[in-house]
Amino acid sequence: MAQPVRDHVCWYYDSTADLRSSMASYLTEGIARGEQVCVVASEEFPELVDRLERLADRRAGAVQVLSVRERYRVDDLIDGPTQVSAYAAATEQACAAGFTGLRVAVDVTELVRTPEQRLAFAAYEHLADRYMVAHPFTAMCAYDRALGQQAIAELACLHPRARAGATSFHLYAVPDGVALYGELDLASRSLLPHALANVDLVPSGGEIVVDARGIRFIDHRSLIALAEHVRPRGATLVFRTHWAGAERLVELLNLDGVRVVLEP
Repeated sequence: MAQPVRDHVCWYYDSTADLRSSMASYLTEGIARGEQVCVVASEEFPELVDRLERLADRRAGAVQVLSVRERYRVDDLIDGPTQVSAYAAATEQACAAGFTGLRVAVDVTELVRTPEQRLAFAAYEHLADRYMVAHPFTAMCAYDRALGQQAIAELACLHPRARAGATSFHLYAVPDGVALYGELDLASRSLLPHALANVDLVPSGGEIVVDARGIRFIDHRSLIALAEHVRPRGATLVFRTHWAGAERLVELLNLDGVRVVLEP
């Protein structure tokens, strides 16, 4: 299983110039796809906006600009369902105006400075990712690297894609559940319970499916953490993987309620 192409991306930046450059690349792709694009930041980027408008042939409404405070409640914890509803409405408006979808590049650093803010935002990230599975909405969530590696990793691991070095694994939404991509080892072990706490694992037919075909490595403690997270939900964990050793590992760990499905 290749890394997903869905454009929900976590991006950390080192400077204003770095942020502006990454926003330009991300939104330029959207214009080429006929999407409405939106810059959401705490400062103005007039040169970036002018460049995007020229690429869009000055089409009315093709390029939008909002401050972070216009789009989010900066002074409070984010309300995930409310924010997703706001972006859903904006996506519908973009499509009604003849665009193929909505693509936003947003610097959300102001919204995740405290542990409490990051916890609320992590839950929102997954809700937004779940919405993106079935709707033409994509987003680049940018974070100042000064937040620290741990803080960025807590958020990056809930995106299908991230800038290199942000996280060693990804836990993201797919139509029939969630998927895991990357490596789950000693370095990432403390992040997995945090990530699992922020995803909505709802049993279907008595099963919770985790598509782990993108996992390059998973240690036994991470597999146990997955099983323990699913167990209280009264469902069987269906672990889809390419790795033949997974069945043997489940047997050795005596993990009841876990079924390994080997994919070719």
